[in-house]
Amino acid sequence: EIETGEDAAKVTLTERTGLLHANLAIGANLTNLHPLGANEGLVSRGVQTIGDGFVVSQEQAEKWIHQDNNNARFLRPLLNGKDLTATPRNVRVIDLFGVSRDDALAQAPALYQHLVGTVKPLRDQSRRDSYRKNWWILGEPQPALRRMTAGLPRYIASPVTAKHRFFVFLDAVVLADQALNVFALDDAYFLGVLSSHIHVVWALATGGRLGVGNDPRYNNTRCFDPFPFPTTTEAQQTHIRDLAERLDAHRKRQQAQHPKLTFTDLYNVLEKLRAGTPLNAKEQLTHEHGLVTVLRQLHDDLDAAVASAYALPPTATDEAILTHLCALNAQRAAEERTGTIRYLRPAFQRMKDEGGRMKAEQADLGIPDAAPLQPSSFNLHPSAKWPKTLAEQAQAVRAALIAFAVPTDAAMLAKTFKGAKADRVEDLLETLASLGQARTLPAGKYVAA
Repeated sequence: EIETGEDAAKVTLTERTGLLHANLAIGANLTNLHPLGANEGLVSRGVQTIGDGFVVSQEQAEKWIHQDNNNARFLRPLLNGKDLTATPRNVRVIDLFGVSRDDALAQAPALYQHLVGTVKPLRDQSRRDSYRKNWWILGEPQPALRRMTAGLPRYIASPVTAKHRFFVFLDAVVLADQALNVFALDDAYFLGVLSSHIHVVWALATGGRLGVGNDPRYNNTRCFDPFPFPTTTEAQQTHIRDLAERLDAHRKRQQAQHPKLTFTDLYNVLEKLRAGTPLNAKEQLTHEHGLVTVLRQLHDDLDAAVASAYALPPTATDEAILTHLCALNAQRAAEERTGTIRYLRPAFQRMKDEGGRMKAEQADLGIPDAAPLQPSSFNLHPSAKWPKTLAEQAQAVRAALIAFAVPTDAAMLAKTFKGAKADRVEDLLETLASLGQARTLPAGKYVAA
């Protein structure tokens, strides 16, 4: 549509033909993806403190460590989404997970006293038993995350919500908070595939958007669980791995030399370079400090290498990429139904499989069409049992959302069920929102639609 300047517009109509999917789109069918056992159990959101007193400055942490070196093992660097996308806060978190109250008092008395004064008063008012009784422990310490990263020297992290989708290695000593997704993978090959244009296109198409800026959101169950990694030769893996290591090292080196250089600034300039848009003075400085032309070349080489691994041309359109990945997802799901699972971390995931927590075949979510549920049809007693199947969980979350009748977040809804996790409830809320059965509000709130 082009304005003619005469209170009229010249309109050109285009036409596309194809199968119309449930999301009213034509092309790749992103509404019928299957979670893959190959990817299961490798991604988690970070921890949630539930108490500001857990987070302390680097200066305070150094004082405690100077007083007693034993405190060092309980004071871990903490990163959230903004620490990665913008200027890091340079803070530590008091992490006493796995330590009893008596042992905390005996082994780290200064930290214990600090938590008594800053965290315990808040926790004493909590309606959740675990928060009150274990007040010296992070509210959501994510034991599953700790199990999946145990023994790894590093892991991959990415902000849950960010303008630009990027992935970076973090040292294992760093504790990620709930604004970061943690991928329990230390092989740079996986960093390379996740950082590629192919995966970013997939993540943007399958993920949601959240916040005032409507920034893309990376939802593990939709962006990672169904994502089919390529079948590669050893030479292809080695090439992708080398490029990913160079990409990770380049960004960290330039940020170390220029502490004010942020990922957001880097990728804003990269976006402008790709679009051929002139840079202003500030962006020119970012280009110089970040060596963004070098960053672009590393990404271009990585994109070409990953495209080759998928047997796609480097010039493949976004629609062609999504169509290819959807077909590959269906193929992998069919393989898994026959018992063939291409585990990303075989030793770790097969160990879980023997424990009965992994399945080759997983059912579809099966959320029914919206039904006229009434608030009185759902029991909000906090001991209500959390359903076992995904379909039943989705129905229960929707019923609870209706029963609240006011804007509510995932953490509050999770408290109404015995055994429910806030992360899982949030995933279900996002799914309900995508189906028009819930509405997303600012500050992570939801209401029934």
